[in-house]
Amino acid sequence: MVNTSSMPMPSPFGSAARSRALLALALMEETYPRELARVLEMPLFSIQKALASLERDGLLASRLLGRTRLYGLNPRYLALRELREYLERLATREFELRRRINARRARV
Repeated sequence: MVNTSSMPMPSPFGSAARSRALLALALMEETYPRELARVLEMPLFSIQKALASLERDGLLASRLLGRTRLYGLNPRYLALRELREYLERLATREFELRRRINARRARV
């Protein structure tokens, strides 16, 4: 029997950073790059690069709130419902990611 909890997440969106960022954004709904980097325990530059490419591809949308750029899934994306469903399925085994997101949100 294979222990799936220790298996790495697939990178269906081109890279681990892009896939992890999309997955976290689906769970968080909206956030800024530094918070996303902390939650994912990844370098800020990698997250910024992933967010920029996902926005260029139309999967994400951003908006300014003061001087902070917030990112979320693009509400105008043609297959938004299907994307959300797919990300939800991928997130079912992401217990540690959910815990980190909940811990960060509890502090706010």
